[in-house]
Amino acid sequence: MATMSKAAILAVVVALAVQLAAAADHPVGGDGSWDASGNGYDAWSAKQTFKQGDTLSFKFASSHDVTEVTKAGYDACSGGSNAVKSYTGTSATVKLSAPGKRYFICSVPGHCAAGMKLEVTVTAPAPSSKSKPRHQRSVAPTPAPAPATDGELPNVASPDAAPSPKSSDAATIAMLGGKAVVGLAVAVAAALAM
Repeated sequence: MATMSKAAILAVVVALAVQLAAAADHPVGGDGSWDASGNGYDAWSAKQTFKQGDTLSFKFASSHDVTEVTKAGYDACSGGSNAVKSYTGTSATVKLSAPGKRYFICSVPGHCAAGMKLEVTVTAPAPSSKSKPRHQRSVAPTPAPAPATDGELPNVASPDAAPSPKSSDAATIAMLGGKAVVGLAVAVAAALAM
């Protein structure tokens, strides 16, 4: 039973790690509503952390749109020639695929000036630990033995380097790729269900 308990804990830890590593969805304004009520979208945006790979979710009436614009278009509340991409209908999901500033407005006349504008700053993902060497041990070089002067054998020092500690299960799982972790979590969950 103790093994099954450890497996259940491991499955929960793996599931949480997968969720934390996954990209986040940000409903605009906190609930996704994109409207002309002057919700202070930039104040909301300033409190968020947008990472490369995350998404923005907009929900809006068919009388609105979401138009991604340049900085000049954002400042002037003008879609026209400043439009990067426009979304119509009643919802839009925008992937934040690169770091930098992104600007969104409603291009319906008067709506941007009424508060339907949003600026987001997208940060680059943290450097991956995959590029760092793993299980590498550093050992100081051993000096050459001193020559014998009286016919006795020289003293030879043995290396003092301690062996690397054994990796824990959690550290081993952390080193696996995302797909392998998901596969492991599914396998553990299936085994526990039996």
